[in-house]
Amino acid sequence: MPVQWSPEHCGGAWVISGYDEVAGALRDPRFSVRRAARWINSGLGDHADSLPQRRFKRIFSRSLLFLDGRAHRRLRGILNPGFKPAALEHQRPAIEALARQLIADILAEDDARQGFDFVTRFARPLPALVIATLLGLPGRVPEAFIGWAADLAGFIGSPTPDATQTVAAQDALAALCDYFEKVLRQPQDLPPHCLLADIVQARQQQALTQVEVLAQCSTLLFAGYETTRNLLGNGLLALLRHPAQWAALKSQPQALRGAVREMLRYDSPVQYTGRRLLADITLDDQPLRRGDLAILHIGQANHDARRFSDPARFDIARDQGMHLSFGQGAHVCLGAALTQMEAEIAFTALMQAMPTLTLSAEAPSWQPAGAYRALERLPLVFQE
Repeated sequence: MPVQWSPEHCGGAWVISGYDEVAGALRDPRFSVRRAARWINSGLGDHADSLPQRRFKRIFSRSLLFLDGRAHRRLRGILNPGFKPAALEHQRPAIEALARQLIADILAEDDARQGFDFVTRFARPLPALVIATLLGLPGRVPEAFIGWAADLAGFIGSPTPDATQTVAAQDALAALCDYFEKVLRQPQDLPPHCLLADIVQARQQQALTQVEVLAQCSTLLFAGYETTRNLLGNGLLALLRHPAQWAALKSQPQALRGAVREMLRYDSPVQYTGRRLLADITLDDQPLRRGDLAILHIGQANHDARRFSDPARFDIARDQGMHLSFGQGAHVCLGAALTQMEAEIAFTALMQAMPTLTLSAEAPSWQPAGAYRALERLPLVFQE
């Protein structure tokens, strides 16, 4: 059923899994993203009103990820220029250089031919370096960032985060905010026309509060990293598990744009997202009430047989319309074009420098299931 009530999800939620139903809910303003306060407090019990938690909630709830309407449009309007096609194309040479350097570092190690972990050596560092470059911080991402991002992903990716996950995310967000506060004290050190320079200018023009500045900076660094690194890992795993598709792509690299879209459909980096109902509605003959939680299951919608023929088949030549992995409507992924371009650059570089990549005898391992579909390790081997 495309819409059904599940008492097991978040203490009770509507799970929406049909393609048309999920797409409609993503576009419907009655499905609100403003759910941060209740969700953040869910696992903390008596500690939900501590000073660190109040700061965490205050910053988190001002992220454009958790705002609707006018506030969301205002923040998105400030950030949009850095993600327009011309701005991204300007960054293409830098992104290509980063991908080539990471591959060169792997190739320079003799024992890498016997096996290396793609997640650690490529899928994690590339998007972190790329989003740092766009922000105006090339080479300045702290070493602890990947750990902070993992803690935030564990929290955001859980429908009911427990106290351990919440406190870890709280500490990670505090560390990110401290980092950005230090960076923004010296705006003269930022290159012109970078995302942070645009944010600083908006703050100086009083278009952003300081809390909103910290919330968007942290969101950009985290969101620009997590989804892309999952796409790189999941996408390469799908290709290598389907050798005929991998061979076809290497022989026809011009098909890469469509191949990346199929990777996103086949194994979506974001499996589901949550919404809170602002009004009573009827969906698929089911009565959804104001205040109800809805889980929009993007991963299942991307496999809806009513929308995609033989949806369990991985087919880089598939041409049956758009997946929902970037969302739709007002909250469509701000960095969708960047993620698509980054994946195309990454897979092009891998096909050129490592055409013999294959899966290792060691099986891939996954992070615990949640909203994010994320590999922990992807062991690979290659030949000269």
